[in-house]
Amino acid sequence: MSGTPFAVVHLDVPPVTSGLAVGSLIAGITSILVSILVICVGAVGGGANGAWAAGAFAALGGLTGAGAVVTGLLGLRQIRRPAPPPGVRFTGRGLAIAGVSCGGTGLLLCLVGVGLALLLAVT
Repeated sequence: MSGTPFAVVHLDVPPVTSGLAVGSLIAGITSILVSILVICVGAVGGGANGAWAAGAFAALGGLTGAGAVVTGLLGLRQIRRPAPPPGVRFTGRGLAIAGVSCGGTGLLLCLVGVGLALLLAVT
C-alpha cells in the first residue's frame, strides 16, 4: 500500500481480554465465597464435626485461592508481553490484579475459618 513504510500493510488486530485474567477473578471470588462458608460452618458446626467439615471446605477454598493467584500472575505475564504488530495484544490487567487479591483474601479467610473452628472445638 502506498504511503506506508516499505509498502507493507498491517491489519489492526483489536486487543483481546486475557482468559487467564478472567479465570483468576472467577476463582478468586469463588475462594472468598467458600471461605465465608468455612467460617460459618466452623462457628456453627458444633464440636469436632464442625471442625472436620470446615477443614474439608477449607481445602476447596485453599485450592481455588491458590489457583486464582497462580492464574492471575500468569495472566499478568501474558498481558505484559509485547506483541509484534500482526500479533494479538491482551488486556485485562485490572481483572488479573483483582483475581490475585481475591485469591489471597480467600486463602487468608480459609485459614481464619479453620482456626476459629479448631478454637471452638477445643473449648
